[in-house]
Amino acid sequence: MRQAIHHLKYRNLKAISPCLAGLLADYLKSNPLPGEALIAVPLHPKRLRERGYNQSKLLAWELGKLISLPVMEDCLTRVKEAKPQVKAANIEERQRNVADAFACRNGKVSGRQVILVDDVCTSGATLQSCAEALKSKGAISVWGLTLAREIQR
Repeated sequence: MRQAIHHLKYRNLKAISPCLAGLLADYLKSNPLPGEALIAVPLHPKRLRERGYNQSKLLAWELGKLISLPVMEDCLTRVKEAKPQVKAANIEERQRNVADAFACRNGKVSGRQVILVDDVCTSGATLQSCAEALKSKGAISVWGLTLAREIQR
């Protein structure tokens, strides 16, 4: 899984996203989450320009097709540029790194249950920061769904 995510994220292997989204869909069949829409964890515009695509957005779109949920693209945005979480030394640094890094642009999530899609969860700081932004605009619930969970030691 580590190699597949690395290739998706850093080696431009976008073609693997349907397969990885299939794993997420299989997980949801066995472990349903309440959700009316999917939202991908956004990249900062600078990182998006560098990479050329958002791997979490690719996963969300492919997953949405498989489980018939819409993907909301235009509400969550990354407003603070920070170093990649993988370079943070510990959980506290990861939390500081993404504190107030996300904003919800509109009230489209108000009264809705959403599933937040990302590739990897290490400390949960990114998912937490995104959830806070979404809930500030009225999301009823925010569930995080990732391909992998990496334990930081």
